[in-house]
Amino acid sequence: MKKTFAFNKGFIPATILSCVVIVFGLVGLFTKGINFGLDFKPGLIEEVRVANPVANIVYNGSAKISVELSAGQMDLIISGTGATNETKSYNFAVLKDVAALAEEVNKVDDVVMTVNDGSYDTTKLFLNSAASTQLTTNPLQIYPAGTSKITTDDLRDALGSESVNIKQLGSGADASYQIRMAVAEGDGQDDLQTVVNEKLNNKFGKENVAIVKTDFIGAGMSKSTTHKSILMFVLVIVLIWLYAAIRFHWDFALGSVIALLHDALIMLSFICWSGMEFSTTVLAAVLTIVGYSINATVVILDRIRYNLKMMPNAKSFTEILNQSLSDTFTRSVLTTVTTLMAVVSLYVFTTGSIKDFSLALIVGLISGMYSSIFISSAFISLSRKNWKAEYGVHHSLKAGN
Repeated sequence: MKKTFAFNKGFIPATILSCVVIVFGLVGLFTKGINFGLDFKPGLIEEVRVANPVANIVYNGSAKISVELSAGQMDLIISGTGATNETKSYNFAVLKDVAALAEEVNKVDDVVMTVNDGSYDTTKLFLNSAASTQLTTNPLQIYPAGTSKITTDDLRDALGSESVNIKQLGSGADASYQIRMAVAEGDGQDDLQTVVNEKLNNKFGKENVAIVKTDFIGAGMSKSTTHKSILMFVLVIVLIWLYAAIRFHWDFALGSVIALLHDALIMLSFICWSGMEFSTTVLAAVLTIVGYSINATVVILDRIRYNLKMMPNAKSFTEILNQSLSDTFTRSVLTTVTTLMAVVSLYVFTTGSIKDFSLALIVGLISGMYSSIFISSAFISLSRKNWKAEYGVHHSLKAGN
């Protein structure tokens, strides 16, 4: 038989320690507050690419011509006064470089496509799609993918704001960048977008900046995201409580929920005092830990229920509890350590939101193992302090459901 450790001796010190940390976290919540990311507050989200254009197109006619560009072809959609409504398609399987594409496009009346690099592959072209794709006398730039030489630091220097969050999408010269910036009170989307784009244009040149996509999160949407996140967390806790109540017993279920709330509050304490940005990525880490922690707790509860059957001669419930924790201790530690190895690797070798995600997971994994062993077990031990062996095996089975 495995050696039985007296885990119950750690219940009171562990409870005191957790209370101190949680109170410390609540103090931080009311004094420092949470550093909410742009997912939870109004602001601009803009995806940009910076590259030297390989060509531009102008139109001097009276009709309306818009451009649609995909990886396989480019379409000129012609409509309006003085023109026959039609779509001219240019297949990149046939027109393999920019020079060949321009030669065909220039056959359209009043359309002029000027080439800067005629040898570039047509399948890797993109437009400044957040701007108008309508052809006018102002040049519409066509950009090459895979030629960018900027970094997130270059963009941050250009914008010169501490409230900006920049995330790289893709890798190397083919990367685009997602810019997130909070809106100042009284400012709207147009004001903020104008300021951001002017700074980018001044830094890199207007013709070199392509706005791939633009979104604006208003105050109503940010509040909605916050409310939905809180509701989602509450529903997860309620569903887990129902699951544990059905599978085990009310005190087992309540003990598991207390452990989950403990882990959430510990992570909240860490987020407050570390200044980590609370984004949807960090929220995902919190919910991940809820799932991980309940799994670790259920393993222990299942062993307790098993030992209630197999230890009818136990003198106290504490004896059963210590035996159950001893039986599962190695499994709990090994599972947590092996998971931590992967998560620590993520923390060391990644940046941005994934780094925050992995750091939150590290704290949550340690807290989850600790709460499963000490916090939930401490509550169950307290709820069954009057458990007596003389009630017999039948009573034990009933109490353990």
